[in-house]
Amino acid sequence: MTPSRSIWTRPLLGAVGLIVLFGAWEASIRLGWVPSGLLPAPSSLGPAWLEEVRSGAWIQAIRDSLTHYMMGLVIGSVLGMLTGLLCGTMPLLDGLLSGVVRVLRPIPGLAWVPFAILWFGLDTAGATFVIAISVFWINFYAAYGAVQAIDPDLYEVAASFGHGGFWARLRTVVIPASAPGVLAGLRTGLGQAWMSVVAAELFGVPGIGARMMQASSLLATDLVVVYMLTMALLYALTDTAFMLVRKRLLGWQG
Repeated sequence: MTPSRSIWTRPLLGAVGLIVLFGAWEASIRLGWVPSGLLPAPSSLGPAWLEEVRSGAWIQAIRDSLTHYMMGLVIGSVLGMLTGLLCGTMPLLDGLLSGVVRVLRPIPGLAWVPFAILWFGLDTAGATFVIAISVFWINFYAAYGAVQAIDPDLYEVAASFGHGGFWARLRTVVIPASAPGVLAGLRTGLGQAWMSVVAAELFGVPGIGARMMQASSLLATDLVVVYMLTMALLYALTDTAFMLVRKRLLGWQG
């Protein structure tokens, strides 16, 4: 198989899979295998989406969710990455925070919602806080594991070239060698942040999650699916953009 064919094979197979999925979905509704009240037919999603677009609710929901999504993603990713890098590089700091990590890590982001309401109120700051916590641990462990996996011989080579100090080792060894693992954590965090958007908006912060909750309370399952697909589309766009950036950042590996 030529390289040009291999590039297009996977997207085409993915498109075929989606066509089969939506086709089987539509057929199951029309044939009565699944009651239409339990699951909307794909053919009903287009009109529901157009109505949301015309009312301005769809664009506004995306704008609201993107605001705290981006803020939570950046804050959680940066703090998690830096903490993971420092803990992996500094045994003393790693030991001091080991107990804290074991206590806080198992707590899901949803459990922090009551405190988000108390500390920040029903606004973007509270939603940002919940998303940041959810993303933090993914990036922390990705960076920490990437540093722990660095070949110790690299530190000796760096020291022999005059880079034996902490900051010199961090710049010449730790960051370049751990970059693939750190970026893998950042990519995972992109998806986790979108999954956390619904939880972050459960308590009334405007956005896609809040709109989904409003639609579900009215049994408007077509709107619920529309916003589920909207989140999937937004994730696909952010993931594609990130992969382009990742390819450029790791170009030196090739």
